[in-house]
Amino acid sequence: MLRIAIVCSVVWVAMSFCACRHIEQSSLSLRFEDLHLLPAEELFDDLDCELRARKAMHIDSLFKRLQRLTGFNGVVLYAEKGHLIYQQAFGYEDPLRKRKPLSIESRFELASVSKMFTATAILQLKEQGKIDLDTDIREYIPEWPYENITTRLLLNHRSGLSRYESLADEYWPDKTVFLTNDAMIRLYMQYRPAPYFKPNGGFHYCNINYALLASIVERVTGVRFADYMMEHVFIPAHMTHSEIYQINNEGRLNGYRQGLVPGYDSRGRRLVSVPDDYLNGVVGDKVMISTVSDLYNFEIALNTGVLLSESSLKEAYSSGSPAYRRRKDNYGFGWRIRTEADSAVYHYGWWKGFRSFFIRDLAQQKTLIVLSNKAKGPGADHFWKLINDTIYELPKASAYYLVSRQRMDQTIRPEI
Repeated sequence: MLRIAIVCSVVWVAMSFCACRHIEQSSLSLRFEDLHLLPAEELFDDLDCELRARKAMHIDSLFKRLQRLTGFNGVVLYAEKGHLIYQQAFGYEDPLRKRKPLSIESRFELASVSKMFTATAILQLKEQGKIDLDTDIREYIPEWPYENITTRLLLNHRSGLSRYESLADEYWPDKTVFLTNDAMIRLYMQYRPAPYFKPNGGFHYCNINYALLASIVERVTGVRFADYMMEHVFIPAHMTHSEIYQINNEGRLNGYRQGLVPGYDSRGRRLVSVPDDYLNGVVGDKVMISTVSDLYNFEIALNTGVLLSESSLKEAYSSGSPAYRRRKDNYGFGWRIRTEADSAVYHYGWWKGFRSFFIRDLAQQKTLIVLSNKAKGPGADHFWKLINDTIYELPKASAYYLVSRQRMDQTIRPEI
């Protein structure tokens, strides 16, 4: 049994994120067993639990302040040096009427945070020799009407392709019918909108790139993108509350999406619930549903080699575009690269009443995950201040990062 000291005489919020028993009773117990970590008592004598409790209280005060000042409504998870320090829910599933409090298990639309998962699927197929990142994507989507666009250019947002949202808004005839990835491709074939620039001629963040990547996964594997992600990413990473949103059998909008908290947008000073949208039929760039705990499991799976090799991760975290004085940050494979940080990768999401933030400082081993069902709320600057905050800095020793590679090699990724 794991032996981690439990804090005495501290407030409940600190105890919730420090005690070993809390971790054992949560989904994290699966990770220790299934990833074959060495017993904690063999690795370190955990003497910093009180420090973690103080940090948890510090983070709690920060988010309570953001709730008062900005109306923050969402769920937060913070981890450092392999320790789950803090997780807490603020506000309601219905913030307009203040009904049904959010919980740690609340499921949110991730918006563009979905892109890192699409990139993971592509890299898995690349490791198996089923995708060449530098081959024209017409090798996988023969009907695609544009030449010299490679999978790598899609990953790095350097294809130059124009927005599918604008194309669909103009030409998709019935906005009560979902636009799918295949239908999106047909729109490009029919109308051939002019690209913004030639392939590899610059950087332009554009959702079409990751929608096409999801289509490549489907063409190469012969299965639906949602099914591939479930079998080869979500299940191996113990992401038990995650899925790719799937449209109903009729292919028509049916009010509000089920299975996740509703998203809310601002209309002046009023909040309004955002109904389902015909663009939610396109996958790969958005419409993944998850929880903060599942996203933390995803990070653990990346750090322990369950999903991708170390060389693939290194490539994913590498800048895909040349340095440019006006470019604040760069972009890798599904991750933005923080230029001013030592080794920080992150992504934000913002779509139809949802906002998401997934920030990782790899050098400091700090992770902050924030999911909100209000389009308006605190900005990312608040979250980077927390990442860079050195108050209650934890020591580097961590059972989580001292994984036995010999035992880790016994964890087999499923073949496709």
